[in-house]
Parts: sequence; structure tokens; C-alpha cells
Amino acid sequence: MKNNFRSGCPIASTLDIIGDKWSLLILRDMLFHHKTTFKEFSSSDEQIAPGILSSRLKLLISYELITKQKLEHNKKENIYLLTEKAIELSSILIDISIWGDKHLRELNKIDDIEGLDLERSVIISTVKQRYYSMVQNIKIIK
Repeated sequence: MKNNFRSGCPIASTLDIIGDKWSLLILRDMLFHHKTTFKEFSSSDEQIAPGILSSRLKLLISYELITKQKLEHNKKENIYLLTEKAIELSSILIDISIWGDKHLRELNKIDDIEGLDLERSVIISTVKQRYYSMVQNIKIIK
């Protein structure tokens, strides 16, 4: 993979991959809402344009944060699944959710997220378990 990073700083390098809002929202939709298809991502409230969605999915695949698979019962449609590397980002996404809930609620009509009032480690564990359970029920072509 070509080195497209601005610097050797781990924060800057991470932001080079997930620092745009669309990549983070795709990861959010996959991890929290269990979205797996282009159509499902397109239906998000933020209304990502198809061209941007396609380029972000390719970027996330190139950095091995997601994989593109085919279902056993539908070989035409692509589904996207998180890799372990992306699942490790769950704590960051949860921290952003907790921070936004705490500090932005008065500025924006923030959706209530069930379970955000639990201990951080419990939230992270629960989110990961739910994702793994969802993936276990998907029958992909191997």
C-alpha cells in the first residue's frame, strides 16, 4: 500500500484515514446500526452522495478497516464487514458519542442513544458483542 500519510504522527496518520466525517459515519453505521450494504449506507440521515460513499468504501477497504464480501443467497450484492482493526475503533466512536451527548445536546437535537449512561467499558463490550453476533448470522461466500 502506498504511503499517503502527511507525517509520522499517529494522530495525523489516523486522521488521514478516518478524519473525514463520511468515513466515521460509515464505521458508525456498520458498528452501531449493523448496516452492510451500499443501499443501507445511502439511506442514512446524513445523505452521503453515491460517489463519495463509493470512494470512502474503497478507502476503508484499502486500509483494511472493512472487507467486501458476497452473500451465499445473493451473489450480486456486495456487503461490507468491519475487520478487527476497525472494531478496535469502537472505543473512539463511543467516546465521540458520549462527548457529543454531553456537550452538544443543548446546541442540536441529539438523538437519545440507549445505554450511553452505562459505564464506558460496558458500552464498548456490548457494542462489540452485538456486532459479532450480527456477523455470525451472515452467510458469506468463502
